[in-house]
Amino acid sequence: MSKCLKTGDKVKIIAGDHKGETAEIVKVDKQAGKAMLKDINVRERHMRRTQYNPQGGKKEVHVGIDLSNLKKEDK
Repeated sequence: MSKCLKTGDKVKIIAGDHKGETAEIVKVDKQAGKAMLKDINVRERHMRRTQYNPQGGKKEVHVGIDLSNLKKEDK
């Protein structure tokens, strides 16, 4: 079932901290077996100053949810 999930699908989380919530898939990483969901599991990472990013600062990063914990919603 998890192989059928793709970007743009509405899914329901069936396990974990966000159990019962519904969201849309933003990105799927099939190699890692994870999906990034809109506004769910977004963490703030601190970026070091570099030549390419002279200011550094904070960046919001999606932390994936395992595909086995998602169920496709009926339209």
